[in-house]
Amino acid sequence: MAAERVSTQRERRGTVVSDKMDKTIVVEVTAAKPHPVYKKIVRRSSRLKAHDEKNEARIGDKVLVRECRPLSKSKSWRLVGILERAE
Repeated sequence: MAAERVSTQRERRGTVVSDKMDKTIVVEVTAAKPHPVYKKIVRRSSRLKAHDEKNEARIGDKVLVRECRPLSKSKSWRLVGILERAE
């Protein structure tokens, strides 16, 4: 039996908020979680720098990024694909 390899790399979906750097995009990822005490849904967002080898993502695009080894001081994510183009 061949054992299947399970990826430990996280994947996140987000929106490109900046594409001004060369081969780098800034992706804003939003998560909605209930507050631990009050149970109200609270939205939290974080901005991830992701490697975009072909400079194909533009501001407003919905993208999928995957965690990878550190590529620079602040860049540890890689662009997997563009899910939806901005209009």
